[in-house]
Amino acid sequence: MLYELITKNRSYRRFYQDKAISESTLKNLVNLARLSASAANKQPLKFILSSEPEKNARIFDNLAWAAYLKDWPGPEEGERPAAYIIILNDTGISSPYPQVDLGIACQSILLGAVEKGLGGCILAGLKRKKLRELLNIPEQHEIMAVIALGHPKETVVIETADKDIKYWRDTEGVHHVPKRPLEEIIFKFD
Repeated sequence: MLYELITKNRSYRRFYQDKAISESTLKNLVNLARLSASAANKQPLKFILSSEPEKNARIFDNLAWAAYLKDWPGPEEGERPAAYIIILNDTGISSPYPQVDLGIACQSILLGAVEKGLGGCILAGLKRKKLRELLNIPEQHEIMAVIALGHPKETVVIETADKDIKYWRDTEGVHHVPKRPLEEIIFKFD
């Protein structure tokens, strides 16, 4: 079951924008992050939830999509996320490894999303200053990442990488994600 959740947990970038995600669903996903491990149990992460179309549109304008797809500016209207979770680091809480907490929280949220039939994408290419102003985020809260969520409108497949690990789309719009072979990533020593 976990293997299936992980293999289905891809970076989806096109969604059925008109299929709403409730605030209670977003809260349930954040609760998974809350219950997950945290470095020194400091729990410095805070979350902003958005599932309102007008607010989503303002957030969308401050995101960068798919660095390897140079000719693709991001999802078109109608294929944009139905919801966002913005993850903040409360710098007033002295945490030794907020990036570790971020990774754990993102994985927990996305696995929960997949379990609910949703998909998502972690975005770190952000217009942080504009996003901070737009959402009135206090300076004490560092914007770490945004998780875009929705009902996936694209097919994403995993394949074994030859040498190139860059993801790509074929002429049918299928998103291909090359992964290094298991033998290549396990380091052997004597």
